[in-house]
Amino acid sequence: MSVKSSGCLVAIVVAVIFVLVFLNPIVIIPPGYVGVKVLFGKVYPTILRNGLHIVNPLISVKKMDIRLQAYTMSVAPQEGEISGDDAIDVLTSEGLKVKLDLTAWYRLIPEKAPDVYKTIGEDYVYKVIRPLLRTAIRDIAVKYTAEDIYSTKRDEFVDRMMEHATKLAEGKGVEIDRVLLRNVKLPSEIEKAINAKLAADQEAQRMNFVLEKEKLEKERKIIEAEGIREANRIIAQGLTANYLRWYRIEMMKQLINSPNNTIMVIPEDLKSLPMIMPTGK
Repeated sequence: MSVKSSGCLVAIVVAVIFVLVFLNPIVIIPPGYVGVKVLFGKVYPTILRNGLHIVNPLISVKKMDIRLQAYTMSVAPQEGEISGDDAIDVLTSEGLKVKLDLTAWYRLIPEKAPDVYKTIGEDYVYKVIRPLLRTAIRDIAVKYTAEDIYSTKRDEFVDRMMEHATKLAEGKGVEIDRVLLRNVKLPSEIEKAINAKLAADQEAQRMNFVLEKEKLEKERKIIEAEGIREANRIIAQGLTANYLRWYRIEMMKQLINSPNNTIMVIPEDLKSLPMIMPTGK
């Protein structure tokens, strides 16, 4: 190898090392993330999926989380995303103020990550997710009574809130996976009144069950009595004088043929009762 060739090889190696070390064209996107490419303030519409990529060294890559995440607003100081009492104050249809603890599962739509980064920013959770959830729950809560939210229509309330939150999220680059109503805090007087009403309703349902059971038992006994009466009527129709005489003779035969020493005095007209005198050995 000539000196000139050796010099060219060294130059190439130095150039490669310079590119790899100082320009760093290699980008690794970890699992659960996508890369958003930015060049001189321009956001590229395509994303980088997880794995190793070689990109223009002048391009900066913003890694954005696309995994399922949770956002919690709670009255408990250390449970929510914001410390302190972060429960949502809502007004019910009767004008009562109720505190609600909420957790929402959401994710960033991978293909929408460039738009979210360009139009909203990396702090989209506080700009979109939080106000979206608070708006959704307040818009739906005003259509229900405190008792509905607390007990009787809680599942329906959550379903409608989820539906409303999903609509509000349209076009924002995020999707709401599920909304969980974790706790409902009512004024103490209202909570006691609702619990008393629920207890009374349960007792009324129990009494209705008992009454229905007694009614069914009464009907069963009536049907049983009617069956017995019908059976007796049929038996009575079959008890003719000849049948009774034959049956009486058969019973006497069994007594005569018994292993015991028995003396029987049978009247001739078969109308009087026979005299049975057992004898011992």
